Amino acid sequence: MLKFCWETEFKKTEMGEIPRDWEIKKLGDLLKSLESGNRPKGGALAHSPNGILSIGGENIYWDGSLDLAECLRFDENFYKNLKKGRIEQGDILLVKDGATIGKLAYIKEIPEGKAMVNEHVFLLKSNNFKTYSRFLFYFLFSEIGQQQIESSISGSAQGGINKSIQDNILVFYPPLPEQSRIATVLSWFDDLIDIKKRQNEILEKTAMAIFKSWFIDFEPFRACPERERGNYEFVYNEELGKEIPKGWEVKKIGEVIKFIYGEGLPERNRKEGIYPVVGSSGIVGFHSEYITEPPTIIIGRKGNAGSVQLFLENSYPIDTVFYSSKHTPPEVIFYIYHWLKIISLDDMALTDTAVPGLNIHMLNSLIILIPPPHILQKFHSLVEPLFQKIILNQKQIMTLRKIKDTLLPLLVFGKLRVEEI
Repeated sequence: MLKFCWETEFKKTEMGEIPRDWEIKKLGDLLKSLESGNRPKGGALAHSPNGILSIGGENIYWDGSLDLAECLRFDENFYKNLKKGRIEQGDILLVKDGATIGKLAYIKEIPEGKAMVNEHVFLLKSNNFKTYSRFLFYFLFSEIGQQQIESSISGSAQGGINKSIQDNILVFYPPLPEQSRIATVLSWFDDLIDIKKRQNEILEKTAMAIFKSWFIDFEPFRACPERERGNYEFVYNEELGKEIPKGWEVKKIGEVIKFIYGEGLPERNRKEGIYPVVGSSGIVGFHSEYITEPPTIIIGRKGNAGSVQLFLENSYPIDTVFYSSKHTPPEVIFYIYHWLKIISLDDMALTDTAVPGLNIHMLNSLIILIPPPHILQKFHSLVEPLFQKIILNQKQIMTLRKIKDTLLPLLVFGKLRVEEI
């Protein structure tokens, strides 16, 4: 049985009011170690396709989740010889420099059983006899925790967080059993969110499998009995270098859909509202206004250049992305989204500039196969229900996040006590 009560007795501390039976401790007093990783310097150890995951700041999102799809891998011998930087269950990851500085992630389970961090990430390994690591993660994720992390960033040109955070960050410290109860309640929401995310991944993979069957392998059209009457005759297309159904068109993508530059939005304006603010790596906040209506394709222009996202709700794409015009029919949007997911747009990103990015002229010049309208409609009728379920899951994720975000400060600051689980 879950039982809460409101705290009524507080004491004053340098961090504000806390419950009378709580303490304030330095972060370093609660850690077994604070360490960062490394990476091999070239040779056979580097970029091993079947090697051990090496997690960097670019793999950690604003909400504490990990994106390991583009994670670098290094030879297992390098991992075995590491003195520091091996990920263990219960570790907290903290990005110490770069574009995602200050972002956090909690390791509930070690990815693939073995993983490490690179030199841009701290591993906070808690002392289990002194603190419950997941409670510590939630405290650092709270507003007070984030403020302390931000104030720890050095003022150098590069900016960075160093090991002085062990002495500079102060942590609200409940008794261990209560730390466990607080972390358990908050983790219920994170676990439900993870389940919804995994469901969405399966739904997207199902839609992609249908797309490949129809428009890459042409299986329904090759097997159709009507082909004998000439309706599905195949002809060789030189631009695509393959046979395609006769009568299907090959065009430049700019002739089919219009992509627009996203609009700038300062980070201070990304904290309130209900509409997702979308950058090249996904949702980077929420705003009170939106500039695009669903369905919308959003393509990374800078940062995570070449990323492709489909949004089925009103959103605010920022200036690190391109987004599709709202005048494009939904069946065309769904088709082009899957087409872009198959080709490697990130390979087109210009890397010889100070900030690698995707050029809109190169994007518009992409060659794309366009089936007849009735085929697009049939495909849309198959995959649109899958994406409606994705929308429902996304809305439920947003609701779960809002509830967790409301509970988190109340619990980790001791205003609301978890008496029983």
